Amino acid sequence: MTKQEQNMEQVDALVVGSGFGGSVAAYRLAEAGHSVVLMERGQPFPPGSFPRSPAEMGRAFWDPDAGLYGMYDVWSFRGYDSVVSSGLGGGSLIYANVMLRKPERWFVNETPDGGYEPWPITYDDLDPHYEAVEAMIEPSRYPLGRAPYDNTPKAHAMQDAAAELGLDCDLPPLAVSFAPERGAAPGLSLPIVDPGYGNYHGSQLRRTCRLCGECDIGCNDGAKNSLDHNYLSAAKYHGADIRTSHEVKEIRPRDGGGYEVDYVHHDVDDRLIKRRLKTIACKRLVLGGGVYGTTLLLLRSRKNLPGISKALGTRYCGNGDLLTFLLKAKDRNRVRPMDASKGPVITSAIRLPDDVDGFPGAGRGAYIQDGGYPEFVNWMVHSFDGTIERALKFVMGRVLELFKWAPDTSLSRELSELIGDGALTMSSLPLLGMGRDTADGVLRLKDGRLDARWTTETSELHFERLRKTMQSIAHVLGADYADNPMWFRKRIITMHPLGGAPMGATPDEGVCDAFGEVFGFPGLYIADGAAMPGPVGPNPSLTIAAMSDRMSTRLLEKAAAEKKHTERTHPVTGAEPAAGTGSPGGVEDDSAYVPESGELAGPRGAAATESGRTSLSFTEEMKGFITFGVTEPRAGELSEGRERMAFRLTITAEDVARFLAEPEHSARAEGWIDAAGCGGRRPVQRGWFNLFASAGAEDRRLMKYRLYFTDEQGRPRTLAGEKNVLHGPPTRIWPDTSTLYVRVLEGHVDEDGDAGAVVAGAGVLHIQLTDFARQLTTFRTAGPGGPGSLIRFGRFFAGELWEVYGPDLT
Repeated sequence: MTKQEQNMEQVDALVVGSGFGGSVAAYRLAEAGHSVVLMERGQPFPPGSFPRSPAEMGRAFWDPDAGLYGMYDVWSFRGYDSVVSSGLGGGSLIYANVMLRKPERWFVNETPDGGYEPWPITYDDLDPHYEAVEAMIEPSRYPLGRAPYDNTPKAHAMQDAAAELGLDCDLPPLAVSFAPERGAAPGLSLPIVDPGYGNYHGSQLRRTCRLCGECDIGCNDGAKNSLDHNYLSAAKYHGADIRTSHEVKEIRPRDGGGYEVDYVHHDVDDRLIKRRLKTIACKRLVLGGGVYGTTLLLLRSRKNLPGISKALGTRYCGNGDLLTFLLKAKDRNRVRPMDASKGPVITSAIRLPDDVDGFPGAGRGAYIQDGGYPEFVNWMVHSFDGTIERALKFVMGRVLELFKWAPDTSLSRELSELIGDGALTMSSLPLLGMGRDTADGVLRLKDGRLDARWTTETSELHFERLRKTMQSIAHVLGADYADNPMWFRKRIITMHPLGGAPMGATPDEGVCDAFGEVFGFPGLYIADGAAMPGPVGPNPSLTIAAMSDRMSTRLLEKAAAEKKHTERTHPVTGAEPAAGTGSPGGVEDDSAYVPESGELAGPRGAAATESGRTSLSFTEEMKGFITFGVTEPRAGELSEGRERMAFRLTITAEDVARFLAEPEHSARAEGWIDAAGCGGRRPVQRGWFNLFASAGAEDRRLMKYRLYFTDEQGRPRTLAGEKNVLHGPPTRIWPDTSTLYVRVLEGHVDEDGDAGAVVAGAGVLHIQLTDFARQLTTFRTAGPGGPGSLIRFGRFFAGELWEVYGPDLT
């Protein structure tokens, strides 16, 4: 290894991009304990920072060579234009919130002979991952049946048109907070409850949707559940290092495994500084820079990736996107209000059936959704509706008044006529179409720049079906129909590019396999829309996120398998220290054993097996609040000066039989503690855990934690915690076993020294239900009779709870 390689920064996993692929991967890997760096070329946009003024909007575009580091990245190719996002959260910053699943039967591509070939993945493959993403982002349907949301004319218009035409119309799930928390009643501009893992942007207040139609230009209220408010905040909470203004330029494999990644750091405050190329190394590399970003990066790095599939750049499409307009809708010769600027951008979705749904002759499936835009756009549209004529009439009228003996001194009526009645804007509505177009486009390099070859011609039937249905909707609503002005050249605009590095069953069919891992390059994954082998049909964000979640599960499984293989081929050697040697509670001193970064929960199976013992381990995560300068846990939890605290521990009993037999039930605790007052995430140097230790009374037990660590200044600290399991009704089992009262003590203090120790801070931690459910999946055994030992442990645990909470039968 060269000196340069020795000095190179190295991490377990590097994630490129922070959209629906990258953010999910960063969270999953960080949550599993891996060291993760995420690089996003754009900037963070906390609520209130999205551009609105003309001056701000003029610099809201992405072109670093021109000194522009804004949010909108606009591409123009032959046959179409495309808008994508550059910023922390990727496309979630400017998408229209719709979180629809890809229909079960739409996981197919058409073949030249008129048949179908299945995708490498199925709906069933993605189903649990759809659920996981939905649980994290928490989409909800537009509450059209409640005031004031019921006064949303465009939603009612879509339902009326669908009913008249016999089409299926629904309120799709939207990644928007209409209520302050799950289960609460919706309301306008209410404070949103913190999700528990904090917010990337700090204490910035988020408020529920106020129906302003600004979703596509960035939500300044924070009502939009964009990825910076959920996945990225959670990833940061779990230790991911998120670096904005970092643009990846090239990748290459490393000798011996892993990858080197070249990047530049944009200085947005000093645009004259020359960007210097830097390099970072990683064991696993996840590409989530979006279709254009990921495909361009792979094309530029192709010389470093010998043997990469010839499918690179293929199967590109725009997800069948089509934009049209309904103008001047009328109902019985009266203006029919649409009010496109009221509500979120999209409230409703009409689904057109597909041949594969069992409707022969229907064609390829599609969706039509109502569009919206900010209120200020109404003034821009309104200016095209006779404003010049009204202005000339106003000026001429004022001139004539000057020659009157008694001129009219009131201008109210004239000014009202000058502004007009707003009929055009009030009665007009954009329509957004999308569906299963033909993925036959090609992305390639041309003079070092990304170029695309794609045309609407091979998808003509899809677009004509959309246009005819939209024209029928216009007819039902008494509106004029207007194509996108670019359509006369058969040109479209898409915000849903897909493909370019498609998955396939073999390298001949795709760049990556069904889990996103690039053929021939272990540890290199594609997590974004570039991996799609064809159009999604509905808005693709949820499907991309679900694919990334599935990819992350496979990545973690392979990492765990590689770790176990390493342990088997390189077993831990050396004699175990005698019990009770310098350790509270009489547990073995295993402080010399430090888990590697990213190691998954699990005992040292080789050592346990060689000794003939059976070991057991599980992982526990707790979160809550602590206040430094306070000595009582409850006061520290509720103090106004409180801060977040968390830990993740792997609890290991090296000998289950001994663990169950000894009165203190002692085990080893390893992992990390995270609190700002301690310097952020700090590794546990030595730790001990006691399960159901005696508390001096038969109806009381203690779960005790003692964790030695150092703060950021190197000062020794001890986290001492207790769960107080006290006799009471069975309803007390969950709160007692999930609540930990903690104190942070100065120095490394054993249990006998607690009374005289200086308390640096105190608080309370809790196990959340989702973390508890995950904890149940982390139990592992190693050695002879593992399943039986796990059963004995379960019986012991249940028996102790019965002793405390069960009825007195004497």
